[in-house]
Amino acid sequence: MDRIDAMKVFIAVLDEGSLAGAGRKVGRSQAAVSRAITFLEKHACAELLHRTTRSFKLSQAGEHYAAVFRRILTELAEVDEIAAGEQSAPRGAVTLTAPVDTGDLIQPIIDAFTDAYPAVSVRLYLLDRQVNLIAEGADIALRIGRLADSRLTAIRVGEVRNVVVAAPRYLGQHAPIEKLAELPEHQIIATTQFGADSWSFPPLPGSSVPRRVAFTPRSVINHAREAVASAVAGHGLTRVFSHQIAEHVRQGDLEIVLTRDEFPPLPVHLISPQGRLSVPKVRAFVDFAVPRLRSGFERLTKDLGDTTMQPQHVFDPVSPGVIVKPRLHDAEGLMTGAAAFLTSQPGIH
Repeated sequence: MDRIDAMKVFIAVLDEGSLAGAGRKVGRSQAAVSRAITFLEKHACAELLHRTTRSFKLSQAGEHYAAVFRRILTELAEVDEIAAGEQSAPRGAVTLTAPVDTGDLIQPIIDAFTDAYPAVSVRLYLLDRQVNLIAEGADIALRIGRLADSRLTAIRVGEVRNVVVAAPRYLGQHAPIEKLAELPEHQIIATTQFGADSWSFPPLPGSSVPRRVAFTPRSVINHAREAVASAVAGHGLTRVFSHQIAEHVRQGDLEIVLTRDEFPPLPVHLISPQGRLSVPKVRAFVDFAVPRLRSGFERLTKDLGDTTMQPQHVFDPVSPGVIVKPRLHDAEGLMTGAAAFLTSQPGIH
């Protein structure tokens, strides 16, 4: 039996979840699928699948070989496509991974791409973990954060902030929050991503140690979407990435607080294993997606508006829940005083 064919059968078993499903995918009988696995196990001198009459499970050796087989098959497919010529029309399947909460941003781009390139399909995996692109056979990933892996080709498409937000109603009902020391006094909707009982903030000038603020959370949620919904409903403060709340900020449902204590923005990249951009289908998707992702992240940044200043809510201890705005004559008095100060200074006219 050809070893490459056996690898394809083995991977089909893993993807389909059964010997019968793999047989249908590769056009082999279930017995032929079983023989292919046995053939590979003899070459490996190890059991790759723990099999029962109803199910199977990858052995430790099987996990290693599965990653190797995927990489070999992916690279062989790339060689075939490159050999067909750089001018050949893109075709085949592109595998893309991205954080769960970026699906709304990237799916319209995928839809437009597959309309423009009907011979290419896109497999999108929305995962809240970092995927090993080489071991897991992915072509491209959308990744938030600073990159360390030099084996990857990276194209920057935007940036996001790590922000603390609350609804205007909540801010009107509670004492102002302008300092980190005031954070534990508030109701916190924590997420497992940023900390269930404490949040970290940038170090003070002259220090390299991040500041940690501990609190007792009102609730702890393992997904940002639900935490944002709870904050919009006025139940407390939560911490998320800015792209997750940009639309709510634009609509006035949420406001960003503690802006002076934010970490620097995190970059967002499209990344791909080295050499993968030589494959026409991958290059076509990247060329199509990059300008659209950049435009999308720019729009989300504009939705945040100017959030460098703290929200202009004043807590009324007599009537909690009432949002007190600065009175017009107060503002006029400030302007008059400022004008008087300026005209009294020599050289200022």
